[in-house]
This record gives sequence, C-alpha cells and structure tokens, in this order.
Amino acid sequence: MITPAPRPEAVQLELFTHRFAAIARQMGEMLQRTAVSTNIKERLDFSCALLDPAGDLVVNAPHIPVHLGALGLCVRRLREAIAMEPGDVIVTNHPGYGGSHLPDVTVVTPVFDAADVLLGFLASRAHHAEIGGVRPGSMPPGARRLVEEGVVIPPTYLIRRGEPRWEAVRRTLAAAPFPSRAVEENLADLRAAVAANHRGAEALRGLARDHGRDAVAGSMTALKTRAEERLRAALAERLAAGRYEAEERLDDGSPLAVRIDVAGPGADPVMVLDFAGSAGVHPGNLNAPPAVVRSAVLYVLRLLINEPLPLNEGILQSVEIRIPEGMLNPPFPDDPAQAPAVVGGNVETSQRLVDTLLKALGLAACSQGTMNNLLFGNPRFGFYETVCGGAGAGPGFHGASAVHTHMTNTRITDPEVLEHRYPVRLERFAVRRGSGGAGRFHGGDGVVRELTFLVPVSLSLLSQHRVEAPYGMSGGGPGKPGRQRLVRTSGGTEELASVDGREAGAGDRLILETPGGGGWGTPE
Repeated sequence: MITPAPRPEAVQLELFTHRFAAIARQMGEMLQRTAVSTNIKERLDFSCALLDPAGDLVVNAPHIPVHLGALGLCVRRLREAIAMEPGDVIVTNHPGYGGSHLPDVTVVTPVFDAADVLLGFLASRAHHAEIGGVRPGSMPPGARRLVEEGVVIPPTYLIRRGEPRWEAVRRTLAAAPFPSRAVEENLADLRAAVAANHRGAEALRGLARDHGRDAVAGSMTALKTRAEERLRAALAERLAAGRYEAEERLDDGSPLAVRIDVAGPGADPVMVLDFAGSAGVHPGNLNAPPAVVRSAVLYVLRLLINEPLPLNEGILQSVEIRIPEGMLNPPFPDDPAQAPAVVGGNVETSQRLVDTLLKALGLAACSQGTMNNLLFGNPRFGFYETVCGGAGAGPGFHGASAVHTHMTNTRITDPEVLEHRYPVRLERFAVRRGSGGAGRFHGGDGVVRELTFLVPVSLSLLSQHRVEAPYGMSGGGPGKPGRQRLVRTSGGTEELASVDGREAGAGDRLILETPGGGGWGTPE
C-alpha cells in the first residue's frame, strides 16, 4: 500500500510550528544568558512563549508548565487593563491580572509590523527569588495577605512608546511596607526579560517579512485548530463518554474536588471540568488564582495527546472550566492589604490539582505532588530552590526517582553554585531509598537533602504530602510522605510542618526528605 504524500498545507503548518517554537527557545536562551540571578541563570526558573493577536498561547519553549498555561490569561487581562501600542513593554506580577504569585514577574511585549498591524505578543515570566515581603525569599509561610508576600506590581509600563521607565519601576520595588531586598538584581533580571522579548519580536517580524503577515496569522490559527482536533481525538481514543470524579486533600485538610464530564464526539464543549466542592478562600497562602488552575488543566489535557504538540491554548477551545469562588478563585480587591495570600497556591496547590485531575482520569499514580520549596536568607540576600522527589508509576512504567515532576520543570541548585554564592554547606544529597510506593510498577524514590547554615538565616518551607501520602493506583501502594526537621547546634531537633518557618542559627542543620511516588498495579 502506498502512503499518500502529506498535504502541502500540513507541511507548511509543521514548518511554521517549528519556526514559532524556535522563537520561544531563542528567547529563553537570551534570558538565561543575560540574567544575573542564580534562580534564572542556573535553576532556569523562567518561561518564554509566543501568543497570537488574540492573546492565546501559540507555542512555548520546554519551560515550566505552571507558568506557561497562565500566560494567555495574563496577556488578555493586561489588554483589558492597559493600552498596548508599538514600542510598549508591560510588566506585572499581580495575581488578579493573570499572575501566579508575586515572585513570578511577567514581561509582555506586543509586536507590530512596519504598518503597525499587531502580529502577536511575546511573554517572559521569571521567578525573582527576592521581591520583598515579611521574610527573605518572598514566600513567607505565615502570610495571610498579599501585601505580606512582597511588592505588588500592577500592570505597569517598563517602556512606553520606546521611552524607558526604569526609575518608576525602581521606586515601586523599593516602596514600603515590604520592599525588595534585591532591587538591583530585580532590575537586571527585568532588563534580561526585555532583551529576550526583543529577540523574539525581531524574529517574529522577520517571519512576517519573509512569509507574509497573513501566512503567519493563518498558521497561528491552524495550530490552535490542530490542538483542538488532537484533544478531541485523544478523548475519543482514551476516555469513554461519562463522568469522572476525584477528591484530594491538602495536608491541612482543605479539599480539592473535580467533576469531569466527557461528551461524545462532535459535542461542544467536549469536556466540562467543575471544581465545585473545593475549599473556600484559604486563610493562609495556598489560594490559587484562576490562571494557575487553568495551567494545571492545560498540562493534564496535554498529557492525553500522544504526539509532539506545543502547549497550545487550542487544547482548551472546546473545554469549559468552572471554578467557584474560593481557594481556586479568590477575590482580588485593589488594596493588596485586603487581598488573600497566594504564594503557596502557585507552587503547591497547583501540584495537588494535578494529583486530583490525574486521579479522576486514572492516568498515573500520584507523584511527589509538591515542589518542596526551600527558602532562606537575611536582610542581605535571599535564596530559593525547589527540590526533586519521586514520580508516580503508571500502566507499563515505573516512576522515576529524584526528579522534578508535573508543574515544575526547574533545576536544583548545583552544590558548587550553592556553596560558592551562599553561606551554607551541603552535607548530603542522596536518593531516599524505599520511599516509592510498591506495585507491579513501583513509584520513584524521593531524595534527602541536608544543609548546614553558616550564618543566622530566616528559613521558610512550603510543601505538601507531609501528612497525606501520594496515592497509588490499580492496587499499587502509596509513596512515603515527606519529612523535614531542623537540628539545632544545641542538640535539639524540631519537626517542621508542611508550611513552616524558623529562625536558624549558624551551625543549625536542615534535613529535608521528599516524598516518593505512588505505585501502579498489585505487586506480583
């Protein structure tokens, strides 16, 4: 049998998909090269993406899922709030405008051609390890209000019609009540994001010059259509029409619930996700803005599509997401002192949302379900990293050990970088043997990471699965929950909760044990 040749339009779309993806990759390379912070330069805690003129995500570099799924909503909210004209660059970290949490600062550049016709948007979102707040590292475990977590940047021009406004941004970062402890580093990393967007903008204009504006716009639309079609095909192949439900609980007992209704072929919407039954507004910092919920949904649905495809918002074109007001959709009044805290919602609730969605759809056992956020610092510096753990097993595969999973895709800090730049000694970094769940396919193991502080620091930890064990599926056993404790030079040991903070002295040692992944299938 002779296979028919591909249609010319299919070849054209494939070429444009790779051209678009190359733009996002080049942006990421520029951002990494020109940033100064450890968090961006070494840990790669950033994301870059190309969006179409409607503000829908078209392509991304292989960066961080919790960032990428939120960028489309962020750009669309910014368009509603602030004029975007040729020569403009806008910055925000506000969760009410599609932000995730305050350390994640988004820089957006609208791209116009020579005739001032909008071609699309470039967006870079990077985690600033210090942006103010009541504790170094800007992820205070005890925060109750947004203002306590750092400097809130509403939609603001970094550059307006080609004129830079760096001094105004500097004043914002240095403003009371809880200014950034690293204003110059913040500004340097923002300049790197502007440079990355400029690199992407030049490449997008070049595509429009070489192939025509209509061809570029048409390919963006076609890629969204293809993503929608691929999701429909994946649902028809892998999920029967019907209802799928699950509930998980955070370590403090707060419920996360989802009901997923999958319709038959041709229905619109083809899927409805309803998060009714989830907790009300969280009293602490585990509230997740809708942009974070959207990121988790987009990520999980992308897992259903078994072919190379960018994390494109066309996947959500025939999907309805219902999020009642509460922990997953908190209100954001204008006054940050009245807005709820969200810093843990982006990093931890997002992971537990993925747990819940995967459980409902039966795709895999639970992974470590946390980013194990570790922060320490003092008035002179702030350090932040996420720590790897065990991945969940699935039908036909074991879970990987000592990896970052799901909504995070960052690196851990290299020992040489950690000890050279910060007053800390890494005593041990090893696989936590036996922490993965048993099963026909076993869950991956977590890790043990031990740090000795060489100067007094404020220590903060945001994590999950210290109480609730990562679930196994189809008869597989759960992974071991994580554990964290502080060993004092005095000889005492303090057990630390999932979300906790302490003042640590010189010589005090943190022992962090991360969760293992759940197993799949009854052990043979």
